[in-house]
Amino acid sequence: MGLTSQGYEVIEAPSGKVAIELLAKKPALVILDLGLPDIDGLELLRRIRHHGDNLPIVVLSSRGDEAVKVTALDLGADDFVTKPFGMDELFARMRTALRHQLQVQGERPVFHLGDLSVDLVRRIVKLGEGEVKLSPKEYDLLRLLVQHAGKVLTHRFLLGELWDELTDAQYLRVYVRQLRQKIEKDPERPQYLLTETGIGYRLRAPD
Repeated sequence: MGLTSQGYEVIEAPSGKVAIELLAKKPALVILDLGLPDIDGLELLRRIRHHGDNLPIVVLSSRGDEAVKVTALDLGADDFVTKPFGMDELFARMRTALRHQLQVQGERPVFHLGDLSVDLVRRIVKLGEGEVKLSPKEYDLLRLLVQHAGKVLTHRFLLGELWDELTDAQYLRVYVRQLRQKIEKDPERPQYLLTETGIGYRLRAPD
Protein backbone atom coordinates (compact mmCIF):
# COMPACT_ATOMS: atom_id res chain seq x y z
CA MET A 1 0.00 0.00 0.00
CA GLY A 2 3.02 2.33 0.04
CA LEU A 3 2.88 2.70 3.81
CA THR A 4 6.37 1.35 4.37
CA SER A 5 7.78 4.13 2.19
CA GLN A 6 6.41 6.58 4.76
CA GLY A 7 8.20 4.85 7.62
CA TYR A 8 5.31 2.74 8.87
CA GLU A 9 5.82 -0.86 9.93
CA VAL A 10 2.97 -2.82 8.33
CA ILE A 11 1.48 -6.10 9.53
CA GLU A 12 -1.10 -7.51 7.11
CA ALA A 13 -4.01 -9.74 8.11
CA PRO A 14 -5.48 -11.86 5.28
CA SER A 15 -8.69 -12.52 7.22
CA GLY A 16 -10.79 -11.22 10.09
CA LYS A 17 -9.74 -14.11 12.32
CA VAL A 18 -6.06 -13.29 11.86
CA ALA A 19 -6.78 -9.58 12.41
CA ILE A 20 -8.25 -10.31 15.85
CA GLU A 21 -5.20 -12.40 16.74
CA LEU A 22 -2.82 -9.65 15.62
CA LEU A 23 -4.38 -7.16 18.04
CA ALA A 24 -2.15 -8.82 20.66
CA LYS A 25 0.76 -7.02 18.98
CA LYS A 26 -0.85 -3.71 20.03
CA PRO A 27 -0.76 -1.85 16.72
CA ALA A 28 -0.68 1.95 16.74
CA LEU A 29 -3.45 2.09 14.12
CA VAL A 30 -5.75 -0.27 12.18
CA ILE A 31 -6.66 0.16 8.52
CA LEU A 32 -9.74 -2.00 8.02
CA ASP A 33 -11.02 -2.99 4.59
CA LEU A 34 -14.69 -3.93 4.91
CA GLY A 35 -14.41 -6.44 2.04
CA LEU A 36 -13.18 -9.46 4.00
CA PRO A 37 -13.45 -13.15 2.97
CA ASP A 38 -14.52 -14.66 6.29
CA ILE A 39 -16.46 -12.07 8.30
CA ASP A 40 -18.59 -9.01 7.76
CA GLY A 41 -16.30 -6.01 7.94
CA LEU A 42 -18.64 -4.05 10.23
CA GLU A 43 -18.82 -6.98 12.64
CA LEU A 44 -15.02 -7.11 12.71
CA LEU A 45 -14.96 -3.37 13.41
CA ARG A 46 -17.23 -3.93 16.41
CA ARG A 47 -14.93 -6.68 17.72
CA ILE A 48 -11.77 -4.60 17.22
CA ARG A 49 -13.30 -1.64 19.02
CA HIS A 50 -14.25 -3.96 21.88
CA HIS A 51 -10.55 -4.81 22.25
CA GLY A 52 -9.40 -1.20 22.54
CA ASP A 53 -11.37 1.99 23.09
CA ASN A 54 -8.58 4.32 21.95
CA LEU A 55 -7.14 2.27 19.06
CA PRO A 56 -7.39 4.45 15.92
CA ILE A 57 -9.32 2.71 13.12
CA VAL A 58 -9.55 3.97 9.54
CA VAL A 59 -12.11 2.08 7.44
CA LEU A 60 -11.71 1.47 3.71
CA SER A 61 -14.66 0.51 1.55
CA SER A 62 -15.92 0.56 -2.01
CA ARG A 63 -19.41 0.98 -0.50
CA GLY A 64 -19.76 4.73 -0.35
CA ASP A 65 -23.40 5.00 0.71
CA GLU A 66 -24.09 7.13 3.77
CA ALA A 67 -25.76 4.32 5.73
CA VAL A 68 -22.55 2.27 5.72
CA LYS A 69 -20.46 5.31 6.71
CA VAL A 70 -22.81 6.18 9.57
CA THR A 71 -22.82 2.58 10.83
CA ALA A 72 -19.01 2.36 10.71
CA LEU A 73 -18.60 5.65 12.57
CA ASP A 74 -21.22 4.67 15.14
CA LEU A 75 -19.35 1.40 15.71
CA GLY A 76 -16.20 3.36 16.54
CA ALA A 77 -14.30 4.01 13.32
CA ASP A 78 -12.24 7.20 13.47
CA ASP A 79 -12.54 7.83 9.74
CA PHE A 80 -13.96 6.34 6.55
CA VAL A 81 -12.20 6.40 3.16
CA THR A 82 -14.10 5.40 0.02
CA LYS A 83 -12.33 3.57 -2.80
CA PRO A 84 -10.78 4.62 -5.07
CA PHE A 85 -8.61 7.01 -3.07
CA GLY A 86 -5.18 8.59 -3.34
CA MET A 87 -2.42 7.60 -0.93
CA ASP A 88 -1.97 11.23 0.15
CA GLU A 89 -5.59 11.24 1.31
CA LEU A 90 -5.08 8.02 3.26
CA PHE A 91 -1.90 9.33 4.89
CA ALA A 92 -3.73 12.51 5.94
CA ARG A 93 -6.60 10.51 7.48
CA MET A 94 -4.11 8.29 9.31
CA ARG A 95 -2.25 11.28 10.76
CA THR A 96 -5.51 12.81 11.95
CA ALA A 97 -6.60 9.56 13.62
CA LEU A 98 -3.22 9.23 15.36
CA ARG A 99 -3.34 12.87 16.54
CA HIS A 100 -6.80 12.23 17.97
CA GLN A 101 -5.48 9.25 19.92
CA LEU A 102 -2.59 11.31 21.35
CA GLN A 103 -5.02 14.05 22.31
CA VAL A 104 -7.25 11.57 24.18
CA GLN A 105 -4.27 10.04 25.94
CA GLY A 106 -2.79 13.42 26.82
CA GLU A 107 -6.08 14.95 27.93
CA ARG A 108 -4.75 18.43 27.20
CA PRO A 109 -6.55 20.84 29.54
CA VAL A 110 -6.43 23.69 27.00
CA PHE A 111 -7.36 23.01 23.37
CA HIS A 112 -6.07 25.41 20.69
CA LEU A 113 -7.33 25.64 17.13
CA GLY A 114 -6.45 28.83 15.28
CA ASP A 115 -7.87 31.74 17.30
CA LEU A 116 -10.10 29.38 19.28
CA SER A 117 -9.04 28.11 22.72
CA VAL A 118 -11.07 25.91 25.07
CA ASP A 119 -9.98 25.44 28.68
CA LEU A 120 -11.60 22.14 29.64
CA VAL A 121 -10.72 22.54 33.31
CA ARG A 122 -12.00 26.08 33.87
CA ARG A 123 -14.71 25.83 31.18
CA ILE A 124 -13.46 29.02 29.53
CA VAL A 125 -13.77 29.52 25.77
CA LYS A 126 -11.90 32.30 23.97
CA LEU A 127 -11.78 33.55 20.41
CA GLY A 128 -8.61 35.59 20.15
CA GLU A 129 -8.36 37.60 23.37
CA GLY A 130 -12.11 37.78 23.95
CA GLU A 131 -14.03 35.33 26.10
CA VAL A 132 -16.97 33.59 24.43
CA LYS A 133 -20.10 33.16 26.51
CA LEU A 134 -21.79 29.83 25.86
CA SER A 135 -24.94 28.29 27.29
CA PRO A 136 -24.40 25.05 29.24
CA LYS A 137 -25.67 22.97 26.31
CA GLU A 138 -23.52 24.86 23.78
CA TYR A 139 -20.48 24.25 25.97
CA ASP A 140 -21.31 20.55 26.32
CA LEU A 141 -21.53 20.26 22.53
CA LEU A 142 -18.20 22.07 22.06
CA ARG A 143 -16.51 20.00 24.79
CA LEU A 144 -17.63 16.79 23.08
CA LEU A 145 -16.30 17.99 19.73
CA VAL A 146 -13.00 19.07 21.31
CA GLN A 147 -12.54 15.69 22.97
CA HIS A 148 -12.95 14.03 19.55
CA ALA A 149 -11.28 16.71 17.40
CA GLY A 150 -10.61 15.49 13.89
CA LYS A 151 -13.16 12.69 14.16
CA VAL A 152 -16.58 12.69 12.52
CA LEU A 153 -19.28 12.45 15.18
CA THR A 154 -22.60 11.16 13.87
CA HIS A 155 -25.93 12.80 14.56
CA ARG A 156 -26.96 9.72 16.55
CA PHE A 157 -23.86 9.84 18.75
CA LEU A 158 -24.20 13.56 19.50
CA LEU A 159 -27.92 13.29 20.21
CA GLY A 160 -27.34 10.30 22.49
CA GLU A 161 -24.63 12.12 24.45
CA LEU A 162 -26.42 15.46 24.77
CA TRP A 163 -30.09 14.51 24.81
CA ASP A 164 -31.16 11.01 23.72
CA GLU A 165 -31.11 9.21 20.41
CA LEU A 166 -34.85 9.73 19.88
CA THR A 167 -34.54 13.53 20.01
CA ASP A 168 -35.22 15.27 16.70
CA ALA A 169 -31.95 16.10 14.92
CA GLN A 170 -33.26 19.64 14.43
CA TYR A 171 -32.32 20.37 18.08
CA LEU A 172 -28.73 19.52 17.21
CA ARG A 173 -28.75 21.68 14.09
CA VAL A 174 -30.00 24.65 16.11
CA TYR A 175 -27.19 24.33 18.65
CA VAL A 176 -24.56 23.82 15.95
CA ARG A 177 -25.78 26.99 14.24
CA GLN A 178 -25.69 28.90 17.54
CA LEU A 179 -22.22 27.60 18.34
CA ARG A 180 -20.91 28.61 14.91
CA GLN A 181 -22.27 32.12 15.46
CA LYS A 182 -20.03 32.35 18.52
CA ILE A 183 -16.79 30.60 17.53
CA GLU A 184 -16.52 31.15 13.77
CA LYS A 185 -15.36 34.37 12.14
CA ASP A 186 -17.76 33.66 9.28
CA PRO A 187 -20.50 31.23 10.42
CA GLU A 188 -21.67 30.80 6.82
CA ARG A 189 -18.22 29.51 5.84
CA PRO A 190 -17.10 27.64 8.94
CA GLN A 191 -13.41 26.84 9.32
CA TYR A 192 -13.55 24.99 12.66
CA LEU A 193 -16.89 23.20 13.04
CA LEU A 194 -17.47 21.34 9.79
CA THR A 195 -20.54 19.53 8.47
CA GLU A 196 -20.23 15.99 7.12
CA THR A 197 -23.35 15.95 4.95
CA GLY A 198 -25.87 13.31 5.95
CA ILE A 199 -23.59 11.96 8.68
CA GLY A 200 -22.74 14.48 11.40
CA TYR A 201 -20.15 17.06 12.39
CA ARG A 202 -16.40 17.30 12.88
CA LEU A 203 -14.24 19.81 14.70
CA ARG A 204 -10.96 20.30 12.88
CA ALA A 205 -7.94 18.82 14.63
CA PRO A 206 -5.08 21.18 15.50
CA ASP A 207 -2.19 21.10 13.04
